[in-house]
Amino acid sequence: MVRQWQELFYKKRYSGVELYNPDFVKLVESYGAVGIRVTKKEEVRPAIEKAIATDNVVFIDFRVEPEENVFPMVPAGEALNRMIEGLA
Repeated sequence: MVRQWQELFYKKRYSGVELYNPDFVKLVESYGAVGIRVTKKEEVRPAIEKAIATDNVVFIDFRVEPEENVFPMVPAGEALNRMIEGLA
């Protein structure tokens, strides 16, 4: 979300580093849980249905594009009624 703030409120003046996560699916499987990776929108429902039907701990790794923004959001110093629902 730091990148999102830089995009929306600081004229796209990006600063920071790109973070790389471990393979969470393999990690949770190493502990005996079920790991599911979702990379496409059409995989969301089947992954959730599988998780609900599974009699074990399930971790779903939802992958999104780094440029994808998260809404709704409340700008710094604003009240909840000033929430940004999304941008066109």
